[in-house]
Amino acid sequence: MPALPKIDSRTLRHALGCFPTGVTVVTAVTADGAFVGLTINSFNSLSLDPPLVLWSLSSRSSSLRAFESAGHYAVNVLAEDQVAISRRFSATGPNRFHGVAVHAGLAGVPLIDGCSAHIECRAHSWQPAGDHVLFVGRVERVRASDRPPLVFVRGRYRRAGSELE
Repeated sequence: MPALPKIDSRTLRHALGCFPTGVTVVTAVTADGAFVGLTINSFNSLSLDPPLVLWSLSSRSSSLRAFESAGHYAVNVLAEDQVAISRRFSATGPNRFHGVAVHAGLAGVPLIDGCSAHIECRAHSWQPAGDHVLFVGRVERVRASDRPPLVFVRGRYRRAGSELE
């Protein structure tokens, strides 16, 4: 079989940026009780029966081991007024939770107040895939509000907008 052409990563990143995504912060509790969380836009629904969701994390992430060992985690779907929270959890720093209002979810996992939705999961599986690790979670509890979600497209935060039909 002939070798596939090399895909330019900058061109691929630009093309992928044309696909709007929601913005989430995935949170968990480490074995020693510390909160861990980071901004993720690689979140997807996977299955309704059983209820499964999917997200990915860079294999170079300093939070990788914490999520690989977490029994539970939560996907906090950010609301359109939570850009600052998205930026905080995408930056490096020792305590991303400082000053962020949270309440306890299943297994003590922090749920960020004011989100559009909370999707609480039991860890189902994870596996390496390229330069990332894919995480599959079994949804155990879900709550949604009427707050409009935050959207990211073409390298910028956006509002979800209005219906076309």
